[in-house]
Amino acid sequence: MTVRTCLPWPDKRLRTRAADVAEITDEVRKIWADMIDTMEAMPGVGLAAPQIGVMLRLAVVDGSTERGRAVRLANPEILHSSVELREHEEASPNLPGVSAKVKRPRAVTVRFLNELGQIDRRDFVGIEATSVQHQIDHLNGRMYFDRLSKVKRDMLLRKARKQG
Repeated sequence: MTVRTCLPWPDKRLRTRAADVAEITDEVRKIWADMIDTMEAMPGVGLAAPQIGVMLRLAVVDGSTERGRAVRLANPEILHSSVELREHEEASPNLPGVSAKVKRPRAVTVRFLNELGQIDRRDFVGIEATSVQHQIDHLNGRMYFDRLSKVKRDMLLRKARKQG
């Protein structure tokens, strides 16, 4: 497949809610394959379609150490979040060179359309829970730094501009 280019911040598509996926087609499967190749090339633990300019609610997540275990999600929706939070250093290929600690629920239950076009539900814990929440934010036009205080967000964006 193909490693795709990630959109540079502040491309307006990164602030736009992605469209629902009506059905799983060969085209959707090809986009997922390209997304996995792109995620592996970074390397990262997840990628959302809007990050590569595809405005569909598609995401991939792979927090395994051996890789090759990517979960393909269409129209992911969080059904339940743990009360317990987990802090993790998050970053994005759309704004390279900067990262920030973000607190999110340690575990989430997500409903999504899988690669067979069936409604699936899965529990994600730890790094994969962080990643799937991060990808859903992207699908909703949000970036991880939107979860920071205004002061921290402004500092992060200033640092990114200096590096750019």
